[in-house]
Amino acid sequence: MPINTIYILGFLALISLAGIAGMAYLVHRSFRAPRVPEQGDPGDHNLDFRQVWIPTAKGKRLFAWLLPATDKTAPSTGTLIMIHGWGGNAHFLLPLVRSFLNFGLDVLLVDARNHGQSDDDGHSSLPKFAADTSSAVDWLKQQSKHHGPVALFGHSLGGGAVLLAAAERSDISAVISLATFAHPTDMMRRFMKNARVPDLVAPLVLLYVEFIIGRRYDDIAPINTVGKVECPVLMVHGEADRTVPVADMKAIRDKYQGQTPKFEIIPNAGHTSVKRFEENSLVFLDFLETAGFGRQSTTEKPCDL
Repeated sequence: MPINTIYILGFLALISLAGIAGMAYLVHRSFRAPRVPEQGDPGDHNLDFRQVWIPTAKGKRLFAWLLPATDKTAPSTGTLIMIHGWGGNAHFLLPLVRSFLNFGLDVLLVDARNHGQSDDDGHSSLPKFAADTSSAVDWLKQQSKHHGPVALFGHSLGGGAVLLAAAERSDISAVISLATFAHPTDMMRRFMKNARVPDLVAPLVLLYVEFIIGRRYDDIAPINTVGKVECPVLMVHGEADRTVPVADMKAIRDKYQGQTPKFEIIPNAGHTSVKRFEENSLVFLDFLETAGFGRQSTTEKPCDL
């Protein structure tokens, strides 16, 4: 092979490697979750709480608040583990907590890795959120005062995470998924469209991200994992959600029409309309009561996979 040809091929190879490295850098930069520390704590809302640290994968720790049920004269009827969405933290879901405490539940509010005050650990992803949720369940069950049933509550990416975590465990009694997407590729395509990522590049980004997170999109997509959860599931979505269109939840509802999951749409609620979700707290409480929670029921009813 002529020496000039070798130089040309080598030069083209370097350009290709530089392009790949550049794309990888941009992907990691674009999909890096913003870290927003908590602004205050439950004490600001006159709520009793205990700050705890929960061990998770790779020796990392999760920051969390553990809040006891309001009525101290009776044992709690279980614990609700709540996890935020992308770029959120435990404080975001705090306005929803009081109704659950009054209902008789203890609440554990968790920061996922790379969020709030939890440890850093590379990229964030739905599987990592699910692993952190599962670590919170494991930690809770090791506590001497918390042997009742466990329910999961997740918002947005956290909503997909609680479905994945519950699909892979046999000891969850109820799941509430709020404002989650149907499939990761749908969410990512919307993000890339808004970011004006070229159509020719988008498929490569999808392949690269799937490789990085180490799980097939179809295996972790809420539209698929919800069908693998055997305990009661409630999916709630804001009618005016512009981040994750309500059409995503309707697609999931259509797939499971007549089957176990329960679906509710909150009028005039956007993706982060915590106030509207709080005003409609009976949607959550009625579901939890039918799932076996409430003062009248203290028997654990885990999933039976």
